Order: sequence, then C-alpha cells, then structure tokens
Amino acid sequence: MNHGWIYREQIKRSDAGLTVLDYYTQRYRHSSRDEWHQRIAQGQVLLDEQPSMAETVLQPEQWLAYHRPPWEEPEVPLEFAVLYEDEDLLVIAKPSGLPVLPGGGFLEHTLLGQLHQQYPHDTPAPIHRLGRGTSGLMLLARSPLAKAHLSQQLRKRQIHKVYRALVGVGEMPDQFTITQPIGKIPHPVLGYIYGAAPDGLSAHSQVQVLKRQSNSTLLEVTILTGRPHQIRIHLATAGFPLLGDPLYVVGGIPLLKSINGDEQFPVPGDCGYHLHAYHLRFIHPKTKDCIHITCPAPAELD
Repeated sequence: MNHGWIYREQIKRSDAGLTVLDYYTQRYRHSSRDEWHQRIAQGQVLLDEQPSMAETVLQPEQWLAYHRPPWEEPEVPLEFAVLYEDEDLLVIAKPSGLPVLPGGGFLEHTLLGQLHQQYPHDTPAPIHRLGRGTSGLMLLARSPLAKAHLSQQLRKRQIHKVYRALVGVGEMPDQFTITQPIGKIPHPVLGYIYGAAPDGLSAHSQVQVLKRQSNSTLLEVTILTGRPHQIRIHLATAGFPLLGDPLYVVGGIPLLKSINGDEQFPVPGDCGYHLHAYHLRFIHPKTKDCIHITCPAPAELD
C-alpha cells in the first residue's frame, strides 16, 4: 500500500458552470459516475479546501482536490542500473514495465517514486520520457543548470537518441525516413490518445534495418523529435507495428475497441512491445564534453 495522493486542479473558465460531479465524470472516465458520486459523498473531494457536494456549480479559478486514499499498486520491476552519475547528471537504464511518472494506478511504483526514495532532497528531473514498456537509457538532471541546459539541447534537437525496435517481416528498404505528424485522437476512456494525425505536430524518425530474420526484423531508429509514442506510431504508420504492441496497429492509429467485450480498452502503458533506448549522445552542461552512453539491448533486440 502506498500513502495515497492528492490531485489538485484549478477550474478553467471553459469548465465553469459544470457541477462537481459532472466535472469529474467528464474529465476522468476511468471511473463511473456512481463511483465519483460516492467519493464526493465520502468527503474525498474538496472545493477550495472545504468538503464539496456533487451538485455544487463550479466557478472559474476555484480549486478542486481529490484525496485518493492509499491503494495497492501493481507489481513492477523497481530496480534500475545507474550508468553515469555526477553532481549535475544521472543516466539510468530503465527496465521494461516500470512507469516513469505517476498515473494509471502507479504512484510509488514509478521511476520518479524510486528516485525520490534514493534522492529525497534533490530528486533528479527527467529530461525526456520513455513509455512504460520501453527499456533503456534515460537522462535526468540533478541541478538547475543541468535541467535548463539539457532541456534547451532537447528543444534544439541536439540530444542524439537511438533505439532498437523489433517488428514483423515485410518488404522494407534498408533505410527509410518517416515524417508522419503526430497528434491527439479521441479515446473513450482517457479522453484522448496520441496517434498519426494529419493536423498533428511534425515528427521525424530515421530507420535502418539491422537484421532480417524469418519471423522478425530488427531495426535501429534515430528520432530527431520526441513526440509521445513516436516510434510506435511511426513504425505502425509505415506498416510495421512493433511486435507485441497491444495498442498501435497498421496506419499508426490506436486500437479503439474493448478487449473480450469487458470494457477494457488498450492504453499506452500496456506492455508487450519490443523497444529499447540504446544510445544517447549529449553535451555535458558544465564541462561541455560530448557524452556517449550505450545501454546493452535485451537478447531479442541484440
């Protein structure tokens, strides 16, 4: 059991006029209307630090706080290897299955939660993110200087990121580039999800075939942008979804149907796909040295 969590949010003008119950029911569809009504009735939702009522009408700039009681989180691999560390930087090898940030039922069983336990006074800040099912290199900042400098490198596309990915067999060139824009697509539970979208943000991936096998193809993917789930979406767009990906299908569109008819929809945090952050290159914010780090890939991606 964790210690519970408080989710705070300020009411936007566009949400004014909704009742407290309607607000939570419409924004957080992972729970039913009856479940939200029960939480409000039990005093778990405060409005401007006071107990709220389900029918209370919201006004702009008010504050809502949902006090989620302690819950038992799903078991995930919590150990990670430190590959580089100094007073400014931390580079770790994240295991597949470990979420980076809280969400979707995970709080302490996340990389950020584990880092907070190990570095309680100066918890490293992720410069980029990896999906829960993705393994490999993550770059984190341990100082304000590093956070500012590395974030700037990321925006200017100066951080070189190379991945290993496993897809099925098919006729694909030895090298190809994918520039499909990525944007938000409506999702029946999450509200929206990212996928291939003509009106989305620009995205750029360079792909090279490393090994062709009888039932799979090993790829090296260099991403010049860092859109959410970019490699999964791009390879699916090209007609080669990651092997085992429960979400993204050919065309780069998320699978929007229930599993076994039980109202369980695939979500980005579902694991099973084969993707590994293999190599990272960046400029050290203090020494200005060019840092190269490689994380050995799992056997199926080697």
